[in-house]
Amino acid sequence: MVNEREVKYDEFARFILPVGPVHPALKEPFHLKIIVKREEVLDVELRLGHVHRGIEFLAENRNLIQAIYLTERICGICSHSHTTCFIQALEEVGGLKPPERALYLRTLIFELERAHSHLLLLGIMAYQIGFDTLFMYTWAAREKVLDLFEEITGNRIHHAMNVIGGVRWDLTPKMAEKTIRVMKDIEVTTRRIYDFFRGETVEKRLSGVGLLSQHDAHELCVVGPTARASGLVFDVRKDDPYAAYGDLNDSFSVISKKEGDSYARTEVRILELFELINIVQAALDRLPNGPINLGESPVRLMRRIPRGEAISRVEAPRGELIYFVKTNGGDGLERLKIRTPTLANIISLKKMLIGCEIADVPVIVTSIDPCLSCANRITLVDHETGEVKVVNADELRRKKS
Repeated sequence: MVNEREVKYDEFARFILPVGPVHPALKEPFHLKIIVKREEVLDVELRLGHVHRGIEFLAENRNLIQAIYLTERICGICSHSHTTCFIQALEEVGGLKPPERALYLRTLIFELERAHSHLLLLGIMAYQIGFDTLFMYTWAAREKVLDLFEEITGNRIHHAMNVIGGVRWDLTPKMAEKTIRVMKDIEVTTRRIYDFFRGETVEKRLSGVGLLSQHDAHELCVVGPTARASGLVFDVRKDDPYAAYGDLNDSFSVISKKEGDSYARTEVRILELFELINIVQAALDRLPNGPINLGESPVRLMRRIPRGEAISRVEAPRGELIYFVKTNGGDGLERLKIRTPTLANIISLKKMLIGCEIADVPVIVTSIDPCLSCANRITLVDHETGEVKVVNADELRRKKS
């Protein structure tokens, strides 16, 4: 028999459950400070900064060509998205217009990268719910996309595809035929993956978990599949076309759902796989002939870029990616500011996690497909006064010493 004093204590007890920064459920290091009552999550505090690399500052101390390779390493999954977004800004400042074939090839790599990213996320989600067979099946399909990258660009992860004024690698007829074959295989695989996720067991595990309403998604400015799963119909490829998306506008639709739960965020990515297959096929069918770059040396093109500034944005696999680029007119950058999709989406985790159970935390975190290496920032807080401030690199070095 439980005495009255124990029941009263349990009713008002609150416990702090630390998750991370190193934890089996997290693919990258960040810290969740979760306040729980029994199994229920009452409040959440997010802590970033464990893998902050200061890439914005590093890029400002290199020339434009070196900065391209640096931005490519912000994220291994979205490497092409970062370089395209950066180079588009440079091309706008320099008044450079890449050839049409180069724009189509950028779009092709973009959508293959989206397939790579979405299949990776679906595999991780399967793993988080304990469906290891589906995890391996999904990642086997992802390997086919990585093999395509290796054949087209020579690299599986960092493609080094973009150069100022175009792209580095062309597509041969043989590669185009293989790409079409792989896309047909991916389509068959995706249909089977969708059947697995529509199974009663998986659907019940994800439905109603990690709810984010359309109002909250709008107020928190979330982007990408996370936003579209909550009913926000926004996609940079449609709303502000770049590369060849303006020409391919009729070949795909924007996928959105209204449920706003972990299942909806997963389903949006599955359905986007079908749409990106359509884009790839349309891009290959309409691929124009001609050069793939401006035919000038990278150093000469770099020196043609004057002092100026531009904002560029693309639809990366996780959502809208924004670059603010300010050139100094002397082969380098005066300022680089990057707003990554995860930086926008990670704030929504608090809304999703409050009210859920402890066992749902890994599934909900996975559902936004977080990339912590590109989201980390540093904020300095004076513990005595509580003052929050931003400092430059020189002042930070003095504080360290």
